[in-house]
Amino acid sequence: MSACVTERSGEAPLPSLYLALATPSAQVDAATARDMISAYRAKTGLAALVLDPDLQRLAEAEAAAMAAADRPSRAETVKGAVGRLGFAGAEANLSAGYHTLAEAFSGWRESKGHDAVMRAPEARRMGIATAYAPNSKYKVYWALLVAR
Repeated sequence: MSACVTERSGEAPLPSLYLALATPSAQVDAATARDMISAYRAKTGLAALVLDPDLQRLAEAEAAAMAAADRPSRAETVKGAVGRLGFAGAEANLSAGYHTLAEAFSGWRESKGHDAVMRAPEARRMGIATAYAPNSKYKVYWALLVAR
């Protein structure tokens, strides 16, 4: 997976999938997320995903909007908006409260609806982002967008 992102005093560097994202400057490691989700997809014969710069920007905007509103958006609404922007087969995982990539991935895997997004058969591209909301009970908002 990805390189380590931070070092703790006297300890080995912390892998990015365990990096706490409930801080103002933290951002999810999109390459590590792509690798993790693609490896998961490969176990069932699905194609790997590539990071798409436009989907990445949309995921960043959606995560920021959810953090500003202090509530997750409705996936159907976001999928429709992403589709209208020209992304075929758009799917979305929108969530809050996971403080690390490892937590988000595990939670999504355990949720039938979120798991279906990660394993959307036609998906080839993705964007993923987090946004920090210091005054929210959730602290971290997540947006994963996939499309053909």
